[in-house]
Amino acid sequence: MSSEILIIDDNPDIRLILKDLIDEAGFKTRVAANYNQALSEIDKKLPDVAIIDVKLDKGDNDGIELLTHIKKKDKDIPVIIISGHANIEMAIKSLKSGAFEFIEKPFDRERLMNFVNRAVENYKLKYENKNLQTQLFHSFDLVGNSQNIVKIRDQIEKLSNSESRIFINGPTGSGKELVARKIHKISNRKKGPFIVLNGALLDVKKYELELFGEEKNNGSITYGSLEKSSGGVLLIDEVTEIPLETQSKILRVLIDQKFRRINGNHDIKVDVRIICSTSKNIHDEIKDGNFRADLFHRLNVFNIDIYPLRKRADDIPVLIEYFSEKISKNYNLKKFDLKPHYNYLINYNWPGNVRELRNLIERIAILSPGNSSEKILNIVKESLKSSDKSSFDVKDTLSIPLKEARENFEKEYLTTQLKKFGGNISKMAKFVGMERSALHRKLRNLGVKGLN
Repeated sequence: MSSEILIIDDNPDIRLILKDLIDEAGFKTRVAANYNQALSEIDKKLPDVAIIDVKLDKGDNDGIELLTHIKKKDKDIPVIIISGHANIEMAIKSLKSGAFEFIEKPFDRERLMNFVNRAVENYKLKYENKNLQTQLFHSFDLVGNSQNIVKIRDQIEKLSNSESRIFINGPTGSGKELVARKIHKISNRKKGPFIVLNGALLDVKKYELELFGEEKNNGSITYGSLEKSSGGVLLIDEVTEIPLETQSKILRVLIDQKFRRINGNHDIKVDVRIICSTSKNIHDEIKDGNFRADLFHRLNVFNIDIYPLRKRADDIPVLIEYFSEKISKNYNLKKFDLKPHYNYLINYNWPGNVRELRNLIERIAILSPGNSSEKILNIVKESLKSSDKSSFDVKDTLSIPLKEARENFEKEYLTTQLKKFGGNISKMAKFVGMERSALHRKLRNLGVKGLN
């Protein structure tokens, strides 16, 4: 599929030159002649690459505003800034604002096309990297033969074609997001976006910004999750973490089916199906005054309960077989046999639930690509021993500050990735989506040492 380039310039001759050059290179093009046309084109459909003139019809820095607007919608889209009134300050400002390249008019056509080709490759690389990171998770099925999982699969089938709100209860790592994604995948909204808003990870001051978006005095707009998920599904994960003041505003949105951005002057209609989830006991949260009962009743039109893995032990062998095959295939590794260790695995408490089991299978696949039963057992015991703090423990995690819990997770995650890539920092940085130097700093700060 050919990449699409958006050309924004108020000079018709420049627009024509750029369009002819880019069309000839085999890319698709769209054009905009002024600031408002550009906003319309950007909001209608994001391009793969944008070429923007700094000065349009509204002011000296129109292009920088449009650059910022694009980056807020998708930070990975490369933007090439062009200007006939260039100076060092302008170039620095555009690059600090996230421009991919800056070029002066009159421009060298070969140099410009070199920038365009590099920008397209850059975007494709980031897009493929995103897909690589999410492919494994998004391709998972809801696996198991327990009564609980059979019931949930039936609920998914029945609820998919309705517009009713859904409330999913289940411990951390049990598959709440997976259930929500399955509902979206076979629903009437499957062609629309699936947006996740994680209530546990947001700064307490940013809930409303993340939900409703914001209109600034300079005319720029920050879009919130309600707007981003229009026509699709919004999953509010760990909804019980949202402050009471924001809860009341969500309730008003559900009643009125409209909202306003922060500092906005007009109403925006809501066209989104809301699914909420929590790992806490919602009834205890309501009783303790942490969650509004009236909001819960609005959100809890249909309820899905996912049991912890220890309560559906008959699913464990099925999950082990499934993850072993899936992960070995995705990483192109030799499949291994865990049947000799089933009793050990079934009797384990699995505080991290299905996620912990999946992580264990991935760890075995990477550290023991052969079929040594003794080596596999050692990895299992080392990973699951109760004294090992890297083995996810729900109670311990809930008793420590968020910053410490996040650091524990990051340390285990990066240690595993370091082993997976054999200590190759460059490959690891590309996979996890970090700059090499930033990854080095992160590993050093967390005390993660390289492999010998």
